[in-house]
Amino acid sequence: MTDQLLLNELIDIRRELHRFPELSMKEYETTKRIKKWLKHYDISIADEFQLDVGAVAEIVGGKPGPIIAIRADIDALPIEEKTNLPFASEVNGVMHACGHDFHTASIIGAAILLKERQQELCGTVRFIFQPAEETASGAKMLVEKGVLEGVEAIFGMHNKPDLPVGTIGIKPGPLMASVDRFEIDVKGVGGHAGIPEKTIDPIAAAGQIVTSLQTIVSRNLSPFQNVVVSITQIHGGSSWNVIPDKVTLEGTVRTFQEEAREKIPALMKRTAEGIGAAFGASVDVKWYPYLPVVNNDDTLEKLVTKAAEDLSYQVVEAEQSPGGEDFAVYQQHVPGFFVWMGTAGEYEWHHPSFSLNEEALLVAASYFANLSFHFLNSFHYRKN
Repeated sequence: MTDQLLLNELIDIRRELHRFPELSMKEYETTKRIKKWLKHYDISIADEFQLDVGAVAEIVGGKPGPIIAIRADIDALPIEEKTNLPFASEVNGVMHACGHDFHTASIIGAAILLKERQQELCGTVRFIFQPAEETASGAKMLVEKGVLEGVEAIFGMHNKPDLPVGTIGIKPGPLMASVDRFEIDVKGVGGHAGIPEKTIDPIAAAGQIVTSLQTIVSRNLSPFQNVVVSITQIHGGSSWNVIPDKVTLEGTVRTFQEEAREKIPALMKRTAEGIGAAFGASVDVKWYPYLPVVNNDDTLEKLVTKAAEDLSYQVVEAEQSPGGEDFAVYQQHVPGFFVWMGTAGEYEWHHPSFSLNEEALLVAASYFANLSFHFLNSFHYRKN
C-alpha cells in the first residue's frame, strides 16, 4: 500500500471514530469498529483477554523473539464539540477533544504496516486499544486482565498540538506528572455570626490551612523537586449570618518525583491538623492516590530516537506536562516509553474546538511500525 493510500484510509478511520465518540467504559461501538478494521487487514484479535470494551491484537512475526506492546487509548470526553468540522461529533455532549481518535487510527496504521512485513519480524507486536484513559481506570483493568504477560517493553504516545507535524518529542525520565486528590474536612462548632466567641470557626481555620499548604512545597521539599498543590474547591456554610460546623477543602497534587509524592500526604496532614488544633477545630485529611508519574525508561531512549531519525523525522526534547496519563500504570510493570507526536493543532487538549493536522496520522503510524520492527529485530541480533 502506498503512503497516500494508507493516509487516506487512516483519515477515514479517524473521522469515523470522531463522528461517533464514546465515554470511558462505554466504548462498545468503538471496540466493534476497531476489530472490524483490524480483521479487514487480517490482523489477529487476541480474544483470550475477554474485554467488554477495548481490544487487543497481535502480529506474530515469522521468526521467534520477544513480545512488545504498542498502546492507544480510545475514549472520548464529555464536551460539546465546537469545531464545525464536516465530521464533527454526532453524539450530543461527547467529543474526541483529546485526540484519542488520532491515537487509535495511527496505531491501526502501524499494525497495517507491520502486517506487510510480518515474516521479517523477530517476535510479536501486541496492540492494546485501551478504554477509559480519561478516568484513569483502563490501564489498571487491562493489566489485571493480563495484557502485559510476557511483554518486554511497551510504547505509546500523545498528540501534541504545539509541535509541527513530523516532529517527535522524546525525553527519558519523568514526562507527565503524578496525579493525586485530597479532601480536608475542618470541623468546628457552628453558631451565630454575631457571637463568634461561642463558636469554633472552621472557615477561619480553613483559610489558614489554604495559605499554609503552599509552604509544604517552598519549605519542606527541595527546590529541585517539582510539586504543585492546588486547592480547587471550598464548601462551607449555608447562610450569611451563621458560622457553619464544617468546611471541606478539595484539591490535587502534581509532582514528577516519586520520592516527593510519597512525602506530601504526611506533610499535608501535619500542617492541616496543626492549624486546626490552634483554632480548636478537628481536621480529617483524606488522600486518594490516582496516577503515578509517566517515567520513561532511560535504556529505551536511543531506540525511540533512532526510530524517528531513520524516517527523517525531527526529534526535539519533550517538554514535561503536569497532566496525568495512565500509561504510567503499565510502566510500573514493564519498561516503557511515551512520546509526544506533533499534530500542529490550534487548540490544546480538552478544548471544544480541539483539532489536529491529519497528515500526522501517517507519521505516527510509520514511526511506531519502524520502532517495533527495530526493537524486535535488534533484540534478535543482540541475543544471537
